[in-house]
Amino acid sequence: MPKSLIINSPYARPTRHWEQDAHGRVLQIVEGRRKAGYEMFDTRTHTRRVEELELVNRIRERVDEWRDAGFPGITSVTRRLLEHWHDREARPLPFYFCQLEAIETLIWWVEGPQEFKQGIYLPGDGGPWERVCNKMATGTGKTTLMGLIITWQVSNALTYPKRKEFSAAIFVVAPGLTVKERLQVLHPGHGKNVYDEFRLCPNEAMRQKINQAALRVENWHTLMPLKEPDRSVVKKGAESDEAFTRRVLGKLAGYRDIVVINDEAHHAYRQRAELKVSKKEAEELGIDLDEATRWIEGLDRIHRTRRIRRCFDLSATPFAPTGKKSTEKGLFDWIVSDFGLNDAIEAGLVKTPRVVVRDDALANAQSYKSKLYHLYDEAEVKEDLNRKAGPHEPLPDLVQKAYALLAHDWRETARRWREAGHDTPPVLLTVCNRTETAARIERFFNGGDCPIGETREPDRTLRVDSKVLEKAERGESVTRDKDYAERLEAIIRAAGLPDDERDDLLGAKQEEQLRALVDTVGKRGKPGQRLQNVISVAMLSEGWDAANVTHIMGLRAFTSQLLCEQVIGRGLRRVAYERDEDGLFLPEYVNVFGVPLSIFQDVGEGGEPPPPPKPSIQVEVVPGRQPLEIRWPNVLRVDTVLRPTLVMDWEAVTPLTLDPMQTPIHAEIAPALAGQADLSKVSEIDLEKAAAEFRLQNLVFRAARKLYLQSADVFAADKQYLAVQLIRLVEQFLAGDRLHIPSLWHRDPLRRRLLLAMNMDTVVGHVSRFVQVQNTEKLAACFDQENPIGSTAFMRTWYTTRPCAPIRKSQISHVAYDSVWEKAVADLCETEPAVLAWAKNDHLDFKVRYLYRGSSRNFVPDYLIRLSNGKTLVLEVKGRDSERNRAKRAAMEIWVKAVNEQGGFGRWCFSVVFEPARMRDTLLLHAG
Repeated sequence: MPKSLIINSPYARPTRHWEQDAHGRVLQIVEGRRKAGYEMFDTRTHTRRVEELELVNRIRERVDEWRDAGFPGITSVTRRLLEHWHDREARPLPFYFCQLEAIETLIWWVEGPQEFKQGIYLPGDGGPWERVCNKMATGTGKTTLMGLIITWQVSNALTYPKRKEFSAAIFVVAPGLTVKERLQVLHPGHGKNVYDEFRLCPNEAMRQKINQAALRVENWHTLMPLKEPDRSVVKKGAESDEAFTRRVLGKLAGYRDIVVINDEAHHAYRQRAELKVSKKEAEELGIDLDEATRWIEGLDRIHRTRRIRRCFDLSATPFAPTGKKSTEKGLFDWIVSDFGLNDAIEAGLVKTPRVVVRDDALANAQSYKSKLYHLYDEAEVKEDLNRKAGPHEPLPDLVQKAYALLAHDWRETARRWREAGHDTPPVLLTVCNRTETAARIERFFNGGDCPIGETREPDRTLRVDSKVLEKAERGESVTRDKDYAERLEAIIRAAGLPDDERDDLLGAKQEEQLRALVDTVGKRGKPGQRLQNVISVAMLSEGWDAANVTHIMGLRAFTSQLLCEQVIGRGLRRVAYERDEDGLFLPEYVNVFGVPLSIFQDVGEGGEPPPPPKPSIQVEVVPGRQPLEIRWPNVLRVDTVLRPTLVMDWEAVTPLTLDPMQTPIHAEIAPALAGQADLSKVSEIDLEKAAAEFRLQNLVFRAARKLYLQSADVFAADKQYLAVQLIRLVEQFLAGDRLHIPSLWHRDPLRRRLLLAMNMDTVVGHVSRFVQVQNTEKLAACFDQENPIGSTAFMRTWYTTRPCAPIRKSQISHVAYDSVWEKAVADLCETEPAVLAWAKNDHLDFKVRYLYRGSSRNFVPDYLIRLSNGKTLVLEVKGRDSERNRAKRAAMEIWVKAVNEQGGFGRWCFSVVFEPARMRDTLLLHAG
């Protein structure tokens, strides 16, 4: 049995394929090539069927016969090109089979004798010019195919100027500026042009002919009618077809009989009069009816003035709306070759997609699949994500749990990439249904609500504003959004760019900044090199894909396999192209939740390791030491005020049952294609391995604070103050007998903690129903609104030339010494059993405000020490006392009292040691 789904060479005709057995359950290998076709899924009945592309299968047979006969009917130029393209010694790597088959099929259609085409009729789209389509999956080399088409057409047109099958005037239409920039390599004078990079021409004389091509690559938005300025005094009237053609084609307008190449051609859709197609149906296929028809109307105008000889359409998903009420969607009728996603997976040309096949929670009641398989299809998720919610409102419970699993797996991938020396991180991509959802997801990660701490990186998290990106793809300006602009600028400043490049980008327009970030995700030395989390509304523009996308979350409707393929296509591009001993590509994977197709894994490319830092020692947070994390509240000041206190009517509290079957903590994923997962290659994601990170105290605080921020109308007092009290009540509730878990297995301390962590919003919401408010006078800590919690985990990596030593009982890798006394403290903390975790307050930003001689100053204590009795000791070491030190101590004692009174942060204590010999005594005094 093969080790992966890759069973064919990318350079040869497929000889076998995977297929479901008679019961539609188990994948098995079948000898022979898969017939051309596409899968249809009825999302209402959860049934699958395969629609065969009969015309493509018949054309395949004719092309095979024509090839075996020696390509009769072709010109000598075409013959020389085909010989050169099939010569594996002519270039470092041969062309893929799918590329050669696609160009051969086009040549057969244009040059082949009629005897090889008998009985073959290629329907059109109802327009006056011919369209011919190659269906090729993302990642199979469509740009190279364009180069082959241009080489074939231009070489023949200049050699045989009277033959009407060919043209040296080529108009390439791209779906947006992103793809337009990528297609600049089609210009013969480009520094990395495809003709030289892939050695498309057999000799220098033919290469020189390519330089004579009249080629224009344009964004399709140039085909839009010219808008007359609103305030124009002179009314010029509508733009004529001739003026339109000259504007759009530029120098190419001097030629007739133009060949058009449409990239992502499913957007170039001609709506037929007899079909009633709704905008909603078109949007479900990723098509804007107004824009799609404008694309076609623009080409029609060019045809009227210059004549389009032929149009070559390229698309991975050439579907068109049919107007039918069923789930059926029709492919273009003029497809002549097909190399689909399943073929590309079997040839290893793209990453293998993997999806959730099961988890340890209750499955969907209709499909019996894991709820993580198609998250948006769950009623609780769909209803919640379809409303206009504010960014602060929590995501649906199931979505939060799904993100915990997926983010945990993403973090493991990131760790392996770092260990392999890969200096760009893997990317978690979310495709969601609306802008409000995207804002909530951004808040979920940047606000620290995701239990996986490494996802709280605002400067590495990009929310793609679809309106801004759409305008950017058109080359249009947008109204500046101040908050969004500040977010983009923060990301750019943290991107690690050279100063001049950073300043240039900061001075650019908002839409240009967004495009620069989106287009360079995962590219070293570019603005998007450090991004690790991309959140998009609807679909990112065609042509966007990044080789380092390893995880995808789908939170939108998927009514067809077309949409599934479009979303998954954003993560299909491979990182590396290494081959095994049999000449097959080694598998790479992309892990997907919520997209009902099939998907996952990770492989990092090699690459040069980053240069060593100049300072001698790098001090950093050590991955895997989460149990040693120390957290503290960031308090701006302590007030003595009359404030409401929360009390609980314990007699009225009803029991709360947490059903483990509604909380997945373990999921299995498997490679899949043809709608079926290969259960012999199952791997798992297990949150139990990350249980140490789900510390209940931190989760309770986050959930309680979030609840009260949403309850402004109910409680008039300071929300954070009330949230801290709620934490104390929740802790009492968890320790009492009002919480019921109906599974003995889940009462294990570790699993119970994990179950509580995943359902903390539910617990807090239950407790809040029985809370009442009373007024009392007490110390109240005023928290830093921007950064209420500090942590050793938040420390940024820094470098030092001071004396250092590696340490074990700290989340920080090293301790730097400023004196022999500090070394003695470090040695004691490392060896004393009463010390569970500790950190020197160096670059941690733990400080306490105090007044001295009329001015406010910062007191930075020396050490934070977690003791075996649960207390956290703030320790200061001093050689001598002074009036200023006494002011510091007084402020610190008030801070400790206020934090302890408010609760929610554990018990704190404070001591100053003036003599080294008293250090151990002080530790043991507070640990007793």
